Amino acid sequence: MEQRFLNLVYQPIIEADGSVSGIFAEGHDVTHQMRAEQALRQLNETLEQQVKERTYERDLVWRMSQDLFLLCGLDGFYRSVNPAWAEALGYQPAELVGKRFDALAHPDDLAATQSQFERLTAGQIVRDFDMRVRAKDGSYRWYSWYCVPEGDQFYAAGRDITERKQFEEHLRSSQKMEALGQLTGGVAHDFNNLLQVISGNLQLLTKDIAGNERAEARVQNALAGVTRGSKLASQLLAFGRRQPLEPKVVNVGRFIKGMDDMLRRALGEEIEVETVISGGLWSTQIDPGQIENAILNLAINARDAMNGQGRLTIEAGNALLDDRYARQHDVAAGQYVMLAVTDTGSGIPPDVLERVFEPFFSTKPEGKGTGLGLSMVYGFVRQSGGHIKIYSEVGQGTTVKIYLPRVHELEDVLTDLRAAPVRGGTETILVVEDDDEVRETAVALLADLGYRVLKARDATSALSIIESGLEIDLLFTDVVMPGSLRSPELARKARLRLPHMAVLFTSGYTENAIVHGGRLDPGVELLPKPYSREDLARKIRHVLANQQQRNRAASAPSPQAGATATKVANIAHWTVLLVEDDDLIRSSTAEMLAELGHAVLEAGDAAWALKLLEASSVDILVADVGLPDLSGAELVRRAMRIRPGLGLVFATGDEAVSAEPDLRSAVLLVKPYSEEDLAQALASAVRKSKLDAAE
Repeated sequence: MEQRFLNLVYQPIIEADGSVSGIFAEGHDVTHQMRAEQALRQLNETLEQQVKERTYERDLVWRMSQDLFLLCGLDGFYRSVNPAWAEALGYQPAELVGKRFDALAHPDDLAATQSQFERLTAGQIVRDFDMRVRAKDGSYRWYSWYCVPEGDQFYAAGRDITERKQFEEHLRSSQKMEALGQLTGGVAHDFNNLLQVISGNLQLLTKDIAGNERAEARVQNALAGVTRGSKLASQLLAFGRRQPLEPKVVNVGRFIKGMDDMLRRALGEEIEVETVISGGLWSTQIDPGQIENAILNLAINARDAMNGQGRLTIEAGNALLDDRYARQHDVAAGQYVMLAVTDTGSGIPPDVLERVFEPFFSTKPEGKGTGLGLSMVYGFVRQSGGHIKIYSEVGQGTTVKIYLPRVHELEDVLTDLRAAPVRGGTETILVVEDDDEVRETAVALLADLGYRVLKARDATSALSIIESGLEIDLLFTDVVMPGSLRSPELARKARLRLPHMAVLFTSGYTENAIVHGGRLDPGVELLPKPYSREDLARKIRHVLANQQQRNRAASAPSPQAGATATKVANIAHWTVLLVEDDDLIRSSTAEMLAELGHAVLEAGDAAWALKLLEASSVDILVADVGLPDLSGAELVRRAMRIRPGLGLVFATGDEAVSAEPDLRSAVLLVKPYSEEDLAQALASAVRKSKLDAAE
C-alpha cells in the first residue's frame, strides 16, 4: 500500500444569514514534492559531511605531506606554507610568511622564476617548473612545481627531484668526460711525442754547452716548459679518466705519514700540519703516485686559500656509504677508506662550489693556475672507483673528502725509483718506435748512457731482429704503433723466443693496449712520455736488475744440488734480516739463505724491517737500496744505531752507495747474484763487522 502526501485547503461554507453550515476541503497530491524536499535535505546533509571530510582530508594532506605546499598572493608574497618546509629545508612556516616568491630561488633560476610568476598573474596554470630552492643551511635542492591561480592568490605544490637532477647531471658529466677523454687521448699521444723530442734533444744538448752558464740557464728554462706541458697533458688525461693507473694495495695512514716532509716543504713554515689517523684503518687499492699528487694538490690549494698561514688537517678513517647516499651521488654503496683534507681558509661561495671540479675553472688570477688541479683529483678518484665530496662555508674553511673502496688484500710493497741512482750500462736494448724523431732521440739518450742500441720502426721489423738470433737484454717499445702486430703481442712473441729478456713499454697515451679498467695490466712496466734522461736511466736499471734476478732464480739448480758443498764453507749459522720489495727476488733469496743454513726474517719495506730489528736478534742485514718508504742507505744508518756491530749487505748494482763514508762497513752484493755470491757477501759482512768492533 503506497503512502501519499496531500496538501489540504479548508474553507467555511457560509449561509445567506451569515451562519456557517459546513466546511469545504480541497486536497492536492504533493507526494512528489515532499519526496523531493526530503531528498534535498538528505543531499544537503551529505554535502555538509563531505565538505567536512574533504576539509579534514585537505588539512591532513597539508600537514602530513612531504611535498612543499605554498599559498602565495598575486602581490608576490607568501601567505602560508605547510610544515614540510621545516623538515625538507629547515624553515619554520612563520619564517617564510611575508617573504617574496623568489626569495629562496637560486641566482641562476631568478629569471625563469619571474617568468613563471608572470604567467600565474595572467591566469595561466604552471606545470613542471623545475627550480632550485635554498635551504636554511645555504645548500640548494631541486623542486618541480605545479601552480594554480585562484582569485588574488595561487596555490603551489613542489616535489623534491634532487636525486633525479643529480642522476641527470652525473650522466651529462660522464658523457662530457667521455668526450673529453677521447679528445685528450687523441691529442696526448702526439703532444707527448713532441714533448719527448724537445726534452730529449735539450738533455743531449746539455753536455755540449757545459760551462756556458747563459746557455745552460736557457736550456733549463726550456726543460721547465716541457715539464709544465707534460703536467698539463697528464692532468687532462686524469680528468678524462685516461691515466694508466698502477694500483697497489696501500695503507693510506702510513702513506700520509711518509709524505710529511714533502708536505712541509711545499706548504712552508707558516702552515701548521696535523695528521689524524684512525686505528684499525682498512687498506685500499690505488695508484701511489696519483694519490700523492692528489694530496699535494689539495694541500697547495688549501695553502693558497689560507694565504700561506693557518692549519691544515689531514685525516684518514674508515667509512660506510649507505644505499641512499650512494643513489644520490652515483657511487656504489659499501665500505670505504675516507681521506679528508681540511683548511682554515676563506671558504668557497656556493655558486663557485658547484664548479670547482670543472676543468680550467679557477678563481686564481690569470697565470697563477691552470684550473686543472681539482679536476685531476676528481678524475683520478672516479677512475679508482671512489667518490669525492667538498664542503665549504665562506669564512669557515673547506674540507675535501675522498672515499676509496676498501680491499681485503695484504698491503703491497711500494718502490720509489726517484731515490735510485742515475747510471747507465752496457746491455743491449732494442728500441721500437714509429715516430722517427722520437726513436732517434731515445736511441741517442740510451747510447749516451752506454748501452748498445738496436732500433726498429714497427713491431714486425722488431720481431725480425729478435728472430735473427741477436742477444737482446731489453725490449723498449712504444705502445701505440701502426701495423697489424700490436705492441703487447710483440712483447709476448719476443719473450717466447728470448725468455730472459726484459720488456719496458713507453707511451704518451696507452689506449687500451696494456690498460684495462683504467689500470695497467699486472706485471707490465711503463715509462710515460715525455721522460727525462734521469727517469729513463732509473727505469731501465730497475727493469733490468729485476729481470736479471728473476733469470738467476729461474736458472738456479735445485736447492739440494749444491747445498752440501756450499754449507761446508759456511759452518756458522746466522740470523739474516732480508729487506727486498720485489716478491720473487725476496722469496728466491730467502730460499738461498735457508739452504745456506741461516735463519731468515723477511721484510718488504724499511718500516717493518726496523720493527723486526728491535724485536729480534739479527746478525746480518741484507737490504735492497730502492725501498718504497726509506732508502736502503738510510735504513742501514738506522739499523746501525739500533744494533751496533750488525753485518751489513747492500743487494744492488749501485757501487756509489757503499762508498759513502758512513756506509763503508757495508758489503756490496751486485744483482744478479748467485748462492755463492750471497754466501761470500755474508761472510765478508761478518768479517767487516768484527774488524770494526775491534777498532
